[in-house]
Amino acid sequence: MSDVTRLLDRVEKGDATAAGELLPLVYSELRRLAAHKMRGEAAGHTLQATALVHEAWLKLVGGGREHWANRGHFFLAAAEAMRRILIDQARRRASQRRGGGKDIESLDESSIECNAPSDEVLAVHEALDALASNYPISAEVVKMRYFAGMSIPEVADALRVAPSTVDREWAFARAWLKRAIED
Repeated sequence: MSDVTRLLDRVEKGDATAAGELLPLVYSELRRLAAHKMRGEAAGHTLQATALVHEAWLKLVGGGREHWANRGHFFLAAAEAMRRILIDQARRRASQRRGGGKDIESLDESSIECNAPSDEVLAVHEALDALASNYPISAEVVKMRYFAGMSIPEVADALRVAPSTVDREWAFARAWLKRAIED
């Protein structure tokens, strides 16, 4: 049992100090996943990788009803939290324009700009729901790869399957989503 898994178990049992001990162990990995995902978002995106990690962390440990079987399960939950945050952000951008067309000025020079348009993120999200109803494993792979930027080996570890299985599910899911979005 890894240190992360032990701490996750303590968090689940209500140990208030465990979350504080857990964050330094997982922060750099969460930050790396968030930064990778943010590179794929649309230019002008106001959410930064650090903010994405912090929001995901609050969703993960703030509710008090956490249950993670292991480290991989925790990172799967983190990928889902990041996906939901990015979807919410994309919906807000799509529903209203902010600033009357004025340029957005970033307060942090180290912010990471994003490249995928809001419409694409929303289209993938909507198609992902349909994919999940028929092919749940493929949908989990998409969440971890597309929304959290996890590598094939990282996804394989989180799902406890072979990397070749993840590769096959990823290829299938991309083709399925492309067809669903184009239709």
